[in-house]
Amino acid sequence: MASPGAPSSSCSMEIEAAGAPPPSPAAAAAAAAAPPRPHFEALKPHEMSDRRVQFRKVPVPPHRFAPLKRCWMEIYTPVYDQMKIDIRMNLKARKVEMKTRRDTPDVSNLQKCADFVHAFMLGFDIADAIALLRLDDLYVDSFEIKDVKTLRGEHLSRAIGRLSGKGGKTKFAIENATRTRIVIADSKIHILGSFVNIKVARDSLCSLILGSPAGKVYSKLRAVSARLAERY
Repeated sequence: MASPGAPSSSCSMEIEAAGAPPPSPAAAAAAAAAPPRPHFEALKPHEMSDRRVQFRKVPVPPHRFAPLKRCWMEIYTPVYDQMKIDIRMNLKARKVEMKTRRDTPDVSNLQKCADFVHAFMLGFDIADAIALLRLDDLYVDSFEIKDVKTLRGEHLSRAIGRLSGKGGKTKFAIENATRTRIVIADSKIHILGSFVNIKVARDSLCSLILGSPAGKVYSKLRAVSARLAERY
C-alpha cells in the first residue's frame, strides 16, 4: 500500500512526459522527408483477371433454334447494351458465345448473362429469364420425374398431366403461390425463383408426382405461402 505522502502513478507519468526532451530537429526533418503513403486506385474489372478475356458458351438444343432466331434482338439488347458483354451465335458449333469487354462494369455480369441465355434455352420466357440479369438471388433448379419416382408408360403420362392440370391450372397455381416460374419439358422440370420459393414449389410438385390429389397440395401450399408471407 502506498504511503499517503507518495505521489500517485498518474502524477508520476505526467512528470515523466513533461520532463521528456522535445524531438531533435534532425528527427523532425527525417519525419517530414518520409515518402507519402502509396495510394492505389481500384482495379478495373478487366484488370482483375490479368487483362485476360473471359468466355462462356451455352449450347443451343435443336428445338430452341427457331425461338432463339425469333427472339434474338430481345436477348442481344440487354446483354450487349446493359451488361456490356459481347455475344454472338456460332452456327457451326451450335452455341451462343459470350465474352467480357474492356468496359464491362462487373466481372459477374458474364455469368449472369450465361445464366440468362441458359434459362431461355430451357424454355423460360424472355420476360421471366431477364430477371436473372437484374436480381442476384435467383436460381434455376432442374430435376426429372424419375428422380422422385420411377414411372413408365401411361403412369408417367398421368403424372405429367397431374403436374400441369387442366389447361395448366395446377402449374399456374403453384407458380403464383410460390412466386416462381415452372417449365415442364417432357419428364424434366425446371424451376426459376429464389432458393426458398424453389424449395416450396419443388415439394408441391413432388407431392403431385407421388400421387397426392391436387386439392390436398393446394391446401398445404396455402399454409406454406401464408407462413412465408409472415416471415418476409
